[in-house]
Amino acid sequence: MSTRTDDTPTRRTPADENSDPAPLSRLDRGLAWTLVVTGLGAWLASAALVAERLNLYKDPGYVTSCDLNPLISCGTVMKSWQASLFGFPNPFIGLVGFAVVVAIGAALLARARFSRWFWIALQTGLLLCLVMLGWLFYSAVFVIGALCIYCMIVWFFSMPMFFYTLRRNLLTGTLPAPEGVRRFFEHWTFVVTAVAELLVFGTVFVIFMDAFV
Repeated sequence: MSTRTDDTPTRRTPADENSDPAPLSRLDRGLAWTLVVTGLGAWLASAALVAERLNLYKDPGYVTSCDLNPLISCGTVMKSWQASLFGFPNPFIGLVGFAVVVAIGAALLARARFSRWFWIALQTGLLLCLVMLGWLFYSAVFVIGALCIYCMIVWFFSMPMFFYTLRRNLLTGTLPAPEGVRRFFEHWTFVVTAVAELLVFGTVFVIFMDAFV
């Protein structure tokens, strides 16, 4: 009677050939859902802004759906030069960019694997997005003196999008960092995101208190 050793080669069936040998890690699964949810929320807000801006093109006297008072007025913000930084309405960038974010999240859920350069490119894109949104936040609050509800929705979703991608890239070594930094983001990313949200929307509330109270 012959016995089979561990070194005996095994034949792979068609089912084995089609199977995914690398199941989705818990880290990537969490990030995937984060990208899908936040990307979709920001994309919907961008789509609403595009629709409102097109209505303003058709009728300069059009009152947008989020014109609640002189301080909370999407129309006032949309008519500023800051709302068309590159010569066309900023939300068109969001339509493309956030759709890409959703697609990446969906691809991760489908167990796609991306190279290190791809993750660095994504992180860079999200950083540029956050910088641009930070400038738009400053412009709306301290220069234009009016708020856009849909813009604030984009602000809200963009911060977890950035910080949780950063967490993933630090923990996997995609972005080099000291062990203390990696350990901090492993356990405190939610707090960092919450503090960032609080700073942004706390500032909005204090500056525009008359519009809310």
